Amino acid sequence: MKVPFNNYEHIFSPIKVGHTTLKSRIEFSPLVSDLTNCNGEATQAYIDFVEAQARTGVALITLGATPVDKATAPDYPSELDVTSDLKINHLYLLAEAAHRGGAKLSVELVHAGRGANPQVITAPYVLAPSNIPVPGQSQYIKEMDQHDIEYVVHCFGDCALRLKKVGFDGVMIHGAHGKLLAQFMSPLTNHRSDIYGGSFENRIRFPLMVLKAVREAVGKDFLIEYRISGDEIVPGGVQVQEVIEFLKVAQEYIDLVNVSAGLNIDKQKFYSMPPYYRPKGANIPYARAIKQCPEIRIPVSVVGGIVSADMAEKIIAEGSADMCAIARSLLADPEMLHKAWRGRPEDTRPCLRCYSCAGGFGSHISCAVNPSLGRSFPYDKVRKAEEKKKVVVIGGGVAGCQAAQTLVKRGHEVVLFEKNDRLGGLLHDINKLSFKDDLLRYTQWLSRTTLQCGADIRLNCEATPAMVRAESPDVILIATGSVPLRPPVPGLNLENVFNVLDVDSGRVKLSGRIVVCGGGLSGCESALQLAMDGCEVTIVDQIEEKDFASGLHPITRQMLLYLLEEHKITKLGRHIVRSITTEGVVVEDKDWKQKTLPADYVVEAFGMKSNTAAIDPFRYLIPDVYVIGDAYEVKNIKNANLKSYDLCCNI
Repeated sequence: MKVPFNNYEHIFSPIKVGHTTLKSRIEFSPLVSDLTNCNGEATQAYIDFVEAQARTGVALITLGATPVDKATAPDYPSELDVTSDLKINHLYLLAEAAHRGGAKLSVELVHAGRGANPQVITAPYVLAPSNIPVPGQSQYIKEMDQHDIEYVVHCFGDCALRLKKVGFDGVMIHGAHGKLLAQFMSPLTNHRSDIYGGSFENRIRFPLMVLKAVREAVGKDFLIEYRISGDEIVPGGVQVQEVIEFLKVAQEYIDLVNVSAGLNIDKQKFYSMPPYYRPKGANIPYARAIKQCPEIRIPVSVVGGIVSADMAEKIIAEGSADMCAIARSLLADPEMLHKAWRGRPEDTRPCLRCYSCAGGFGSHISCAVNPSLGRSFPYDKVRKAEEKKKVVVIGGGVAGCQAAQTLVKRGHEVVLFEKNDRLGGLLHDINKLSFKDDLLRYTQWLSRTTLQCGADIRLNCEATPAMVRAESPDVILIATGSVPLRPPVPGLNLENVFNVLDVDSGRVKLSGRIVVCGGGLSGCESALQLAMDGCEVTIVDQIEEKDFASGLHPITRQMLLYLLEEHKITKLGRHIVRSITTEGVVVEDKDWKQKTLPADYVVEAFGMKSNTAAIDPFRYLIPDVYVIGDAYEVKNIKNANLKSYDLCCNI
């Protein structure tokens, strides 16, 4: 029966998974939040986060990357500890939080095997099917003997049973991304000659032992989901046909298969955790192949770059999967499903797919476009101010728009001056690259929702001290952004030299041999686009090549550097740009030797600096003047949104 009042009859339909009925076809994909304490117990912030996840309307929440053995299994710091009955109290609280919000709760049980983090485990070695170390990780590998195998099998069953006892509704067994179970299954990492290696039947023996033990421990009425890489996307790795053959056997023990791809303990982590350079929904073909196999009887869920309710609806409607697992888009806008249900999907705040949300890398979960994510009082939501004030915001870029929206929600009267004919600031210059469509959608959303938020928006109106003073504001926020940094390099004004913003925006078209001066993020991404357009590109910077594009999240940066190599872009570090001529760019190395890099065109990407000239006239107009966004500190979208939001929550 079609669900009334919306166009999403598939994603909002219930589904029977094993003995469990899920209210919809959307599950919250597992992620590491880093909201635990040092003992692996959930903090109040974690409990609040789980309840917030449940309120998004998803049917099933899976908590991420939870090791089954403290000594050998962990791959991230700050993971949940589910290995001991001493920790059951915090697990009860998590289950209660999910159920209060109307969702089922699961947890991703994992053993990292050869990819275990040597700084987190307590054993002096890592366990693996074969002695194949991960570069940069522990080089001390113990090839698992029968005792090790039986012990790890026991650990999975023991943890699953403990979770059932404390009120969880299921578990996800992590057999993807090159974790231990995948290591046994893959001929790349399993070189054994005993009953656990060699033939396909032998290589799947250990994963099947784990699944059988878990099912025997928890019984039939507990949901077991299995995460698997539909393709390891490396030569010689497991591909989808072998995955299908495995699932034909494994479905005896599992209720749901979650289809991902790639390896994330080796170099190309970006296949399993796709940033914005990767196509959306890249794992759909693997899920479709599994789903359409007549011998696969269990439901199929797919994960990876599913950015909207419309996309999820299409995936299920076309028969590519039974469910969709989403995380980042629900972090960017927890109301995504509710907005779709109410017929307003266009109001959903777009995810940038930038991975600044990822925990497990030294910071708790957060979001570039949703500054309330993972926060505690008073920043967990916008609250009404005790006293209404009039606030003038100067500048309509990211920080200015965030300020206007937050201040209006707090009940303040807001006037925003923007000298241009549109909001969004420099986003309009950097969202035209072919891999920046997520940023383009965010720019459009930010402009539209700010114009509609209730603030007095004055476009084509460059603020002056007299105009601002005439408003009699209680508070002034200066959000005048940044401008290109132009060092005193001879030749910078030649006709064949263009700023990176002019190039990225499409205001100028370049061809032939290009030298990009600057190895930061903007220089590297501009170089990538130019190379994709057929140019021969060199990036030069005085920093070392290993530091190019620093500041990006490690996963996103890893793929960017990979793409620079793939498109044969020359990277030249530890060279200072001394001058630019009609022949090219004159650079000098650490030994003061100079050479010319031939170029038809030169792109200046030396970075940005705060627009201090626009700040100074307003800095002392009244007592309460604050500088926000790039005007205060040139960083990124996340910093601009977060700092602006925090300030406005206190006005």
